[in-house]
Amino acid sequence: MTYLETAAKFYSEVAQTPQIGLCCVQSTPLQLPGLIVPQKMKEMNYGCGTTVHPTELADQPTVLYVGVGGGLEALQFAYFSRRVGGVIAVDPVAAMRASAKANLEMAVIENSWFDTSFVEIKEGDAFNLPVADASVDVVAQNCLFNIFESEDLTRALREAFRVLKPGGRLQMSDPIATRPIPEHLQRDERLRAMCLSGALTYDEYVSHIIDAGFGQVEIRARRPYRLLDTHNYNLSENLLLESLDSVSFKVPIPEDGACVFTGKTAIYAGAEEYFDDNNGHILQAGVPFAICDKTANNLSKLSNDLIITNSTWHYTGGGCC
Repeated sequence: MTYLETAAKFYSEVAQTPQIGLCCVQSTPLQLPGLIVPQKMKEMNYGCGTTVHPTELADQPTVLYVGVGGGLEALQFAYFSRRVGGVIAVDPVAAMRASAKANLEMAVIENSWFDTSFVEIKEGDAFNLPVADASVDVVAQNCLFNIFESEDLTRALREAFRVLKPGGRLQMSDPIATRPIPEHLQRDERLRAMCLSGALTYDEYVSHIIDAGFGQVEIRARRPYRLLDTHNYNLSENLLLESLDSVSFKVPIPEDGACVFTGKTAIYAGAEEYFDDNNGHILQAGVPFAICDKTANNLSKLSNDLIITNSTWHYTGGGCC
């Protein structure tokens, strides 16, 4: 049995018998006015963060959700689109598709604004998305891509890139590892299916996104997720996994490399009213200016009057790359 077959079997089991707390951070799902999430959806919240970022969901976007789970985030995306077929949810596991459909039917009872036609559930997987090239505004996945081995992750990211419109967004939440996960854990197919042993390091994860063609990556959140301890995982020292929420844009990669925003700012502390690097960045004295990591590195070499702040691992716009 391959690791993907193991994952399919595992998620077929948890679709029929929800495991509360599996894979997810211990937090309440995003609260939105007038949105009531059925209890079973909450119990099937098999994600490690959130892919639903309201600032990215104006103008009723078409959303393709990969790995429907219990339907929670599909419902949240439908809250913003509110139109027939506004959300397309894809899953290869029949039991999971059936559970999501049942959960969405419960959501109709509790939410007067919602209609099940707002979410179209289709059979399919991350490697063969059942939509045309450049046809959707948003592709989203929560705690799925971390299961994939490196070559399959590359395939999934390139497939997401294919179906996105120019300027479209790939919104993801996945575990990452604070150091490489040992091979004996990576080979454990059930741990991989449980989102505990397939995670890449931050640098590896972002490199895969850029290599798929995305020219801008924004980190929306990075926080502790799970601990692989020495007692239960045959490790010489504890290994912390983190949850990373990101939004990646289908825009051209600049000649000098992709723009990755991690919450850094530049502050001009000189005697003049402003600082101009003659490369598109004008900094008013004393005012933090959001910058990507590439620009942070470049500016740090220009003047002793420039202060570059550390990554906050949270960025929602503004500034310049």
